[in-house]
Amino acid sequence: MKNDNILVVGACGQIGIALTAALRRQHGDFRVVAADVRPVTRELADEGPYEQFDVLHAKTVAAVMNRYDISQVYLLAAMLSVTGEQQPPKAWQLNTQSLLNILEPAREKKVARVFWPSSIAVFGPDAPKDRCPQHARLLPYTMYGISKAAGENLCDYYFSRYGVDVRSLRYPGLISYEAQPGGGTTDYAVDMFHQALAHGRYTCYLRPDTRLPMMYMPDAIRATLELMAAPASSLSVRTSYNLSGVHFTPAELAAAIANNLPGFNVQYQPDFRQDIANSWPRSIDDAAARNDWGWEYQYGLSALTRDMLIHLAQKTGAENRQLLPQLAGTTFF
Repeated sequence: MKNDNILVVGACGQIGIALTAALRRQHGDFRVVAADVRPVTRELADEGPYEQFDVLHAKTVAAVMNRYDISQVYLLAAMLSVTGEQQPPKAWQLNTQSLLNILEPAREKKVARVFWPSSIAVFGPDAPKDRCPQHARLLPYTMYGISKAAGENLCDYYFSRYGVDVRSLRYPGLISYEAQPGGGTTDYAVDMFHQALAHGRYTCYLRPDTRLPMMYMPDAIRATLELMAAPASSLSVRTSYNLSGVHFTPAELAAAIANNLPGFNVQYQPDFRQDIANSWPRSIDDAAARNDWGWEYQYGLSALTRDMLIHLAQKTGAENRQLLPQLAGTTFF
């Protein structure tokens, strides 16, 4: 690989913030270039190089790659399920054209390795609801899922046709304390934590019994880094790997939060997002990831709940920080 410099596109998003920090710890601050269409955050600017550009501008993408001698790209820019249903043509354009704008330089041997995230949204209502298998039929319900399914086929095509080493994970719903909800159907979980600390109550747009696959962000980042570090010869999936962590319902998450914050109350007012959630599996079979590169999640519901509350209490106001002694009886503090 050239100089093994890394470009993270979409670095200001929920995954991007955590992944950029992890990559900089692993490779060094100035070998990881953060990029986004949004202005730089203080944290990203203080810790390493940052480029503001639109990933849909192919010439700009190529110029940045050349300037920094990039050998690996993590493409995280995307329009998620809820936002994508409001602007389907824009979701399609961003989610597919951005991938092509990275795969083409990779085909020309300007990039040695690419990571691109897919999603459980590629599964539609006809997919098995429990332990949905790696090779279930993909008939997605949303434009987000449709664009991700197309992207998976692009990844497989560029690998099979041109030998591009592109790797992908089908992320479940992700839970993080480092960024606000970003327009996904599973973002109710992140918002529930914020509202629990801010107001002690939450109104959920899904039914209390809506079970969905979820994952705490530290597990998702570790999975990403482990996949990218795996020998190419060990990988059997070149579309996107199923990835499984914990799965729970809004009622189960509410109970876990209330166990730490007594008096927390949740009301339920399902809306159009319920139909999106109904189209997805309740749990995922990730045997291929476990067999090919040894994947295993670490955070269950109790552990991620306590860790989320501790970190959010630290980040927010003095009143919430007073909760820290109450929450500190944990190995994750």
